[in-house]
Amino acid sequence: MRDEPAASMRETAEGTIIEVYVQPRASKNELAGIHEHTLKVRLTASPVEGEANKECLKFLAKVFGVPKAHLEIVQGHKSRSKTILVRGVVPEFIQNVLKQLGII
Repeated sequence: MRDEPAASMRETAEGTIIEVYVQPRASKNELAGIHEHTLKVRLTASPVEGEANKECLKFLAKVFGVPKAHLEIVQGHKSRSKTILVRGVVPEFIQNVLKQLGII
């Protein structure tokens, strides 16, 4: 996984936008590396009634050590490919967390 290019992310006035690919109905919640320049996230939740979206935000908040309220899905509510805003952090912060976890 370390040879993969980093996940696509960019800084905005509000925080950092990160591209995420979600795989629902996994055996456990986990970061699964980089998938086509997006951060791949496996979730136990099913994609019914927004459960996977809620679980995705909750899981990423825990990973990045920020309040869940700081995360928002800005695009891709009904898709596996999502654009997520992490308020109040810079891209370098997210990159450092992913490096510490061995994702990039």
